[in-house]
Amino acid sequence: MTFRDRLRALRVDTTPLHTSPDFRRLFLAGTVFYLGGMMSYVALPWQLYHLTGSNLAVGLLGAVELIPLVVFGLWGGALADHADRRVILVATGIAQVVFTAALMVNAALQEPQAWAIYVIGALLSAAGALQRPSREALIPRTVGHDELPAAVSVSSLGMQIGLLAGPAVGGILVETAGAATAYAIDVTGLAIATGLFARLAAYPPLDEGTPPSIAAIVEGARYAVSRKDLLGTYLIDIAAMLLAMPTVLFPALAADVLESPHILGVLYSAGTVGSLLVTATSGWSSRVHRHGQVVVIAAIAWGVAVALAGLTTNIWIVVGCFALAGGADMVSAIFRGVIWHQTIPDAMRGRLAGIEMLSYSIGPLGGQVRSGLVADRWSVRTSITSGGILCVIGVVATAAWLRDFWHYDARTDRYAVAERERRSRAGESPGDE
Repeated sequence: MTFRDRLRALRVDTTPLHTSPDFRRLFLAGTVFYLGGMMSYVALPWQLYHLTGSNLAVGLLGAVELIPLVVFGLWGGALADHADRRVILVATGIAQVVFTAALMVNAALQEPQAWAIYVIGALLSAAGALQRPSREALIPRTVGHDELPAAVSVSSLGMQIGLLAGPAVGGILVETAGAATAYAIDVTGLAIATGLFARLAAYPPLDEGTPPSIAAIVEGARYAVSRKDLLGTYLIDIAAMLLAMPTVLFPALAADVLESPHILGVLYSAGTVGSLLVTATSGWSSRVHRHGQVVVIAAIAWGVAVALAGLTTNIWIVVGCFALAGGADMVSAIFRGVIWHQTIPDAMRGRLAGIEMLSYSIGPLGGQVRSGLVADRWSVRTSITSGGILCVIGVVATAAWLRDFWHYDARTDRYAVAERERRSRAGESPGDE
């Protein structure tokens, strides 16, 4: 194989975009969704701070959004296993358009109301939490089983584009044109994404759907706990994020430690750049079968990179470490997603996606608290380095406990084999109209 062939093999595999019109619609909708959503992500705290002058008021917005995220995320997962997922995507998309338009109207008033931002922010959190499990659970229905690694990578690429470009554009917009303009762009993006969702084929449950209820949610949780290989995907990520999430320290790191406040934006974007580079060169991922080992090694690499970032005051080494950490986190995310999509039965996929949302929320939020407490008690650098070291210890301990996860092999895992055979018997093909 020539060097050019090796480089070509690294490129992200875009096959699902060519073979499945419905996956292509999901990809385009997700990219537009994240691009627009990042406008509101920047505008909401900016507007609250300018209205109140209080950092506490800005922080309370996250607390207000957390409860709807947890409650409606779990309920949305149960709903995704019972109803047509396209209908859920369209209905929640319309709700998000309406709520974001309300933010736009409030921002355009001569005296915008802070209470309205909290109320609408909670409603938007609920609508997004209801939608996400259906969106995540739909991916395996739109592509072939062997295309799932590529589908996960391509979906991540669209998200990373939005996460990288959105905050930068949003920051410029709120400062030059105001929050109302940023919300208007988000409304446009949400409307486009909802229109793409409406063009999807119908995706009712393959079997008789379980009605959404607390019992159905509990059933999903029991299923997750019963599978040590699946449990590992949640616990490894929680350990990594809970013990080594340094984002809350970036302002202090830039201003007080590195003495360069102007690089704050670079610190925030470094991880996303690393993630984007990994996704763009993820062609190799479809040739890897021991997904559990890759997730564990990637989580360890995340911890090592974060620890190294706290050991130096060289700006570009710090930025490079956070870029490496972002890349490692994306490797972990890709293979965790492949395990979910290749092994979870369709009847459980929505509820497990709802539980996945909890792991995404609990780890980073708890990690921010840990980082802040340690930084206030000792120092910013101590908090960052100790978090990275604790992450490595926590991940190794978790992997040693969940040996089924470490030994997971997509070629022989009984859940992966059963799902592959079921799809083969059913003759499932990529979704289309």
